[in-house]
Amino acid sequence: MDNKTETLTIGETRSAILAEIGDAVTLVAVSKRQSDDRLAAALAAGQRVFGENRVQEAERHWQARRNIPDLELRLIGPLQTNKADAAVSLFDVIETLDREKLLTALIRAVERTGVKPPDLLIQVNTGDEPQKAGVSISDLPALLERARKSWPGKVRGLMCIPPVDQPPEAHFGLLKKLADQHALPDASMGMSGDYKLAVKSGATHIRLGTALFGPRED
Repeated sequence: MDNKTETLTIGETRSAILAEIGDAVTLVAVSKRQSDDRLAAALAAGQRVFGENRVQEAERHWQARRNIPDLELRLIGPLQTNKADAAVSLFDVIETLDREKLLTALIRAVERTGVKPPDLLIQVNTGDEPQKAGVSISDLPALLERARKSWPGKVRGLMCIPPVDQPPEAHFGLLKKLADQHALPDASMGMSGDYKLAVKSGATHIRLGTALFGPRED
């Protein structure tokens, strides 16, 4: 597919999604394992909010593009504490805070680097899955309280990834309820297969890869 066709295809898909979700919901384009041509096509179509799963891949994708006006980069994958300096230096938003140890590492990273602190979202393990990242619902209040007291930037909301073997609606509803209970404006939930349900449940941000870019090329 040539660049012109790529741009047209991604641009048309993006326009259709934006018309569907409305102005109150932000489309986060998941650029994990996407080619430079596809990223360029999304940018040409007007997309400015992107989500990345890994710090190193994000650096490859965006270091040369970091000065694009209005570009917003969001970390949506797990973060190791030893990547904290790189994460706070690159991302505008980190959606995957899920433990006090990571919060401490991020605070120290901001102090070391002197960068503007990114906004934070707390990832909640709504399905209480032992193998999945995310703070438990019972531990959320304590982590949120500490983040609000000690983080030098904004703590804006919550994020979740529902269990693959359960209907997602209940988890979306739960996350929105928790966000409202704690007076948090942002609820990042919904991916390519379930974003319409997430929007109905009150999502403020949806994270789309395949639904926007098409099947990955690798």
